[in-house]
Order: sequence, then structure tokens, then C-alpha cells
Amino acid sequence: MGEGDRLKIVTDSTCDMPEAWQREHGIHVVPINIQFGMETYAEGMTIDDQAFYQRIAESKVFPQTSQPSVGAFVETYRRLGQDGSHILSIHVTGKLSGTCQSAELAKREVGDAIQVRVFDSLCGSAGMGFMCVEAARMARRGADEEEILRRLEEIRSRINIFLTPANLEYLKMSGRVKGLQAVLGSLLNVKPIIALNQGLLEPAGRARSRSKALEQLLERTQQAVGDRPLNLAVVHSRAPEEAQELYQRTLANLNVRESFVDDFAISLAVHFGPGTIALISYPV
Repeated sequence: MGEGDRLKIVTDSTCDMPEAWQREHGIHVVPINIQFGMETYAEGMTIDDQAFYQRIAESKVFPQTSQPSVGAFVETYRRLGQDGSHILSIHVTGKLSGTCQSAELAKREVGDAIQVRVFDSLCGSAGMGFMCVEAARMARRGADEEEILRRLEEIRSRINIFLTPANLEYLKMSGRVKGLQAVLGSLLNVKPIIALNQGLLEPAGRARSRSKALEQLLERTQQAVGDRPLNLAVVHSRAPEEAQELYQRTLANLNVRESFVDDFAISLAVHFGPGTIALISYPV
């Protein structure tokens, strides 16, 4: 078994990346739970994008999420570690989700029989996707776990995430954005810009129109990275045309190395709603 085969990458379903990347790098995903009232579904397993968006269009029940159980992580770690492999478990920001805590408790439960490292990405979505792929590539090249963790910490410190929702309904219900009402004030039809800062979502500005809000995503990314080479993703929930237009503008205006457009994970769309678009990047 080669060095790259000794380290297996685990993540949760808030992680966004092209399916081809996940298959190529053998990244294992533990599903977040999606709840509609008393009904609970495992993201990507017992509910898919189409069923989720159909459900929220037809139902008056507001969806919620909950972290994977400790047992789900224990089962995953034991299954993947039975051949002696070590496990690097990369998860959504622990400041907004209990997923890292579940993974840490599972790590304790499996004990010394399996070596597990839990890494708090302090982000989610494509930020985690890039981290998982970078870790897998480094492992395949023979990097040791300490080198990989240092690189993940570097990416974590450089990640830029800016997003704008189509409306405020889901943000208000989720309560995930600190100080949302203060930045909106009494303005009607304002389009907020939300940024990820040290693992927390915070208001970063507002725009008078959808087009101006999308412009701000690009402008704020340009301010953060300048002309440095970067990896980048545009992630959206049911806004493919606007996402593709923004993506083409980023390619024309930024020094992009590796990039993709993808759908938001359901577990993230729950909190931001249909029509949300995010621009996620980090200097390489």
C-alpha cells in the first residue's frame, strides 16, 4: 500500500466539488441530515436536489439541518480504517455546525485502533472541496500528514467566501448570519452581501439590485486577491445562468488557475434559499 493509499479523506455533505473530483480522489462523504418537521433524510442518499427543491416549493414546513450522528462517523472510520489506513476528516466550520464535534467524539470512540485526525475547515462548500482535493493530491505525492495539515491551515487562512441570496426569507429563518438586521436596516428589496470571517457568516455589504450584488461578489474577491493566481468556484442554488455569467466574468478578470461551477449542497441551500450565489476563492 503506497503513501497516498494509507491516508483516506472523509468529509461531510456540505462539501461542494465536481463529482469527477470526488471519484478521482476517493473522497468519502458522511451525509448531513435534512429535516422537514418529523421527517429526516440523509443528504445525497435519501433525498436529492430535485426532491428537496420540489419539497420546499410545495411544503409549508421550513427545512432544517442536523449534523451526522457519532455512530455514522464511527461506522465510516471503522470501515475505512480496517486495512490500517489513517483518516483525515475535513468538516464544515465548527462555529456554525456540530459536525466537527460529532467527528471528534467518533474519533474518541474508535480509539487507538484507527488513527483519525479531524480538521475544522472554518468554511464549507467549495472551500472544503478544494481542501479535500489538495489533501488527497498531496497524500498521493507522498506528503506526510503534518505537511498536509500545514497546507490545509494555509488554505483555511486564505479562503475568501462572498455570497448573496435571492431573498431574505431563509437567512432570517436560519439565524446563521450575525447582525443581519443591523446591516439591512429598514431598506426594502435590499440584496445583502454575506462574507465568511473566521468560520462565521457576517454581513459585508448590501446592494440595491441583484446585478449590483453579483458585481460586488467579484469586486470584493478582486480586492482580496488582487492579481495573484487563485483557485475559484462559483456555487449556486437553482441559479445556473447567473452563476455561469459570473463565472465567465471571473475568468476574464482574475488570474484563475483551477475552477468550477457547482450546485450548492442541499444542507447549505436550507440556510440561504434558492437563488443564492457564492464566489469562493483562495490564492494558491
